[in-house]
Amino acid sequence: MLRITDTVALADWEIAETFVRASGPGGQNVNKVSTAVDLRFEAARSPNLTEAQKARLQRIAGRRWTLDGAVVLSVDATRSQARNREIARERLAALVRAALDQPKPRVPTRPTLASKRRRLAGKQARGALKALRGAVDPED
Repeated sequence: MLRITDTVALADWEIAETFVRASGPGGQNVNKVSTAVDLRFEAARSPNLTEAQKARLQRIAGRRWTLDGAVVLSVDATRSQARNREIARERLAALVRAALDQPKPRVPTRPTLASKRRRLAGKQARGALKALRGAVDPED
């Protein structure tokens, strides 16, 4: 069980982990030991998230969201399988936590009369400055 908040926890059946060989430098360790972890969270089937939270999670996850509604995280940051597993679980918890926060709706506001007047006065001043530029009359 992966605890996200005090009220939300993901069950073990929702999370699947597979360990694969990591790429990159590391000598024999990379060739012998499967330290990289692929963590798969079945988000679409999760009973712990509402539809709105699932939609936010899909938007936040981006390319990590699969067609069948799962979030897939791949971690090969360290040479330790246990540490990579911890990092993957932390990243998943951060993603789900971000999806749980419902954004505040934006309340549209109107500019005040004073701000409109300041804007128009600034435009007039700039226009007057530009009007002074121009061809000089040779007779003056």
